Amino acid sequence: MPDRHDDVDAWLSQRIEPLPPPPGTFDLIKRRARRRKYRKLAITAGTAAVIVAAAVTVPEVVNLPVLNPNPTAAPVAGASHSSTTPSTTSGTQGQASESASSAVPAPPPVPDNFRPTSVTFVSTRTGWVIGQARTPGHCATQFCTSVARTSDAGKTWTGVPAPMTGAADGASGLSQLRFLNLNDGWAYGPQLFSTHTGGRTWTPVNTGGLRVTALETVGNRVFAVWASCTGNGPAYAVNCTGFTLYSAPAAGGSWTPVGASTTGLTDGRASEAAQLVLTGSRGYLLAPGGALYAGPVDGSGPWTQVSSLAASCPVGPARADGQPTGALLAAVNARDLVLACASASSGANPSVSTQQKFIYSSPDGGVSWRQMGTAPAGGVAFSLAASPSESVMLGTDQGIDLLPQGGINWQLASLKGGAPSGGFGYVGMTTAEQGIALPADPSDGTVWFTFDGGQTWAPSRLNGS
Repeated sequence: MPDRHDDVDAWLSQRIEPLPPPPGTFDLIKRRARRRKYRKLAITAGTAAVIVAAAVTVPEVVNLPVLNPNPTAAPVAGASHSSTTPSTTSGTQGQASESASSAVPAPPPVPDNFRPTSVTFVSTRTGWVIGQARTPGHCATQFCTSVARTSDAGKTWTGVPAPMTGAADGASGLSQLRFLNLNDGWAYGPQLFSTHTGGRTWTPVNTGGLRVTALETVGNRVFAVWASCTGNGPAYAVNCTGFTLYSAPAAGGSWTPVGASTTGLTDGRASEAAQLVLTGSRGYLLAPGGALYAGPVDGSGPWTQVSSLAASCPVGPARADGQPTGALLAAVNARDLVLACASASSGANPSVSTQQKFIYSSPDGGVSWRQMGTAPAGGVAFSLAASPSESVMLGTDQGIDLLPQGGINWQLASLKGGAPSGGFGYVGMTTAEQGIALPADPSDGTVWFTFDGGQTWAPSRLNGS
């Protein structure tokens, strides 16, 4: 019987022809290979693009507003500036140098010996002060007028550009400052300057030789008292014989008289100053002699006389900075007003000033008045403030007197470290809880803050002062 292994061996030793693939197989393989090649190229190119993009993409930078001095406005006295050049060193050190060079430069510091004469706030955190700094002959320009700003309620201050003029002296110079918002502001007393760039640039306003003795702003307008005055020295608002209430759009525009009733106010009392108080919808002007005018603050109409104060509450002589010391007017809101009628200082001991201070309130916009009581006799009253919560404060040459909301007893506000020499020349409330005050002596170099409705106050010292 034949061996079957011989057949297997014979079959394995023969040449085997593979079966042909189905028709179109090679074309299908070519097409698939081509698609794989294109996908590979696309992925490679995409990856390269991502790598290139990663290499050139710069993280987004938020450009915060930096108030730097400019050639058209006087720089802050004593402010210094530096510039950096990108480093060409390679490696980590070069990258660090390049990163440092692209950083926003720090704002200039507040110059030495800053003596603030006015303060203004547009929110609970942001405010400005104006005054004189350093010493004549050692300032950034021929003038030493300087401005500082805070964005954290007085925790820190930085120097910003100031108008190109000197201290108040007769018909020239500045001593007061008001801002409406982060852009629109005015420096005055007796000259008038405006800014619509947040204080980066300042432009003088032609007043035709008149002196600006009061200025306030609210809504979208600014109001100011322009006076015809004579005499030199810091008491720029003392020898004045005529007053006119002017107004202008806050964003910029022509100044025009508000109306016939408040144009050319005179009564022969050259030693008296007019007071201007604005609320959200209504404004008040207490003219020399006691005439009280009121009207809209949106520019829709003139102001008219609403009452005249009795002879027992005359408008007293102005201080050196132009602010009155006799009758002091403040507003709680558009209808509720507060008035302090103060007599001349008296007392057997000349070193201890005393003064009768009668406090009145009006619930109808100044048409009628009723006496609220009498403030403490100690101290001469320089400033009056009324908060939205109806608390009343008096800044005196001895401290700050407080009448809490609904209270009948006055109390002396607590002052951290004691009252500054000469007391307080200005006190005002930003909200029902937060307020600001300035010492009567600018050389103190501080701005005082309260955050509890006027019960306690603490100083914020300007850098370099």
